[in-house]
Amino acid sequence: MTSVDPTANRADIEVRNPADGRVVGTVPNDSPDIVAAKGRALRAAQPEWEALGPKGRKVWMLRYQDWLIDNAGRIADVVQSETSKPRLDASIEGPAAADIFGFYARRAERFMADRHPTPHSPAVFPKRLAVVYRPYPVVGVITPWNFPFGMPALDIPPALAAGAAVLLKPSEVTPLSGVLLVQGWKEIGAPPVLEVTTGAGDTGAAVVDSVDYVQFTGSTHTGRIIAQRAGELLKPCSLELGGKDAALVLADADLDRAANGIAWGGMFNAGQVCISVERVYVEAPVYDDFLAKLTKNVEELRQGQDGDSYRFDVGALATPAQLAVVKRHVDEAVAAGATVVTGGRPTGVGNFFAPTVLVDVDHSMSCIREETFGPTLPVIKVADEAEAIRLANDSEFGLSATVWSNNKTRAARVARQLEVGAVNINDAFSNLFNFTLPMGGWKTSGIGTRFGGAAAVHKYCRSQAITTPRIPTTQKELLWYPYSRRKALFTLGILRSVTSRGLRKFGVSPRGRQ
Repeated sequence: MTSVDPTANRADIEVRNPADGRVVGTVPNDSPDIVAAKGRALRAAQPEWEALGPKGRKVWMLRYQDWLIDNAGRIADVVQSETSKPRLDASIEGPAAADIFGFYARRAERFMADRHPTPHSPAVFPKRLAVVYRPYPVVGVITPWNFPFGMPALDIPPALAAGAAVLLKPSEVTPLSGVLLVQGWKEIGAPPVLEVTTGAGDTGAAVVDSVDYVQFTGSTHTGRIIAQRAGELLKPCSLELGGKDAALVLADADLDRAANGIAWGGMFNAGQVCISVERVYVEAPVYDDFLAKLTKNVEELRQGQDGDSYRFDVGALATPAQLAVVKRHVDEAVAAGATVVTGGRPTGVGNFFAPTVLVDVDHSMSCIREETFGPTLPVIKVADEAEAIRLANDSEFGLSATVWSNNKTRAARVARQLEVGAVNINDAFSNLFNFTLPMGGWKTSGIGTRFGGAAAVHKYCRSQAITTPRIPTTQKELLWYPYSRRKALFTLGILRSVTSRGLRKFGVSPRGRQ
């Protein structure tokens, strides 16, 4: 493995707890040269990892799953230290990672199996066809600060299962969890095909330059920059970007379930989830009842800084900058005529903002047009289903949405009219926990998808087409086309020997007529 001179780093980065500002750790600010060296080391180790095959890689991935389970408390401690999440929220990330590693480890052999398409006509039947999957040598995974352990675990397992090496670049705001994730891989003695690099924006830019495939999760602004650079280098990339997810509450909904689900979908992780509910449209006949139930649920949420207990429901925002965005959206809405039903202000020390419900909002306001990524729920009364659909689609974003209705047919009809990558009916976030479904955004919410069963592994692969002869060939012939009349007759004889049933696969009768 290529050695790296640690003295080449710039000044270390301090990591602070967002609830009280105390320093909880430091990480290196890796220079582009160090990133490039780590990329070269991964590239050197990757061929042996690929050569293990899915079965060999499964062994190491399942050992790592055991490490994740054994160290769940340790992971929660680190996540909590740099995010100030409530203990319950912090405790989710390790087990979720273990589930994802197990899913891909146990299915990679099937997902990576060669595919043998059927020839499209008798003329090409003399060739046996195969599609094989070869991994990109080095995959770069660049992740945000909202789920510092869980987010890398969404993308690293399918890349490893495919046979790629992975270079992780976590957010400089919450890098300790990413460092621990890679440390765990090394602790089990696994092959050196998973590495972490820490640093700011130029470190991330160096990752893009050093790898063969880029998976980025983060803001639309940064996603555009990465897409532009990847385009210049002709490197494939997948981007999961911003969201402004809508909830549509129809008049026939179970209002208790809708109010509970939307409160959770908007306030979980202090609203810092790419698929958080960020705007709510409610049909007029149930608007007042729904608003009362939602407000009650939000007001009952407990906000504060947890230790290792489970006392609080909502924690702090990750950065002062994010707190400023949330405050600006609320202040601008109020100045334009909106009403704060509950919350609406920063609380305590650190980056806390009270869980907030806003009414009298409209589509001219930043709290509706821009991604808030905080604990706010703007609620809009609509006349009917058609208006709810129109307003939900009136957004540059298209990540996901929720529909709340007791009429399954109606809910499905509404879901199919929404311009988003996923719709959850009578639930929130459920698509995120179903790994056989694709997860991706429309419009400015991203390019490509994660998950989707085999598609998640194939995403990190290059497909290769291979043809082999079914029948004898001569040195003079074109390998797919008969060179002579004699060869043509011989080929025709081979084809006629195929059963009638086999020929009918190509739409040809046993006598050769269409």
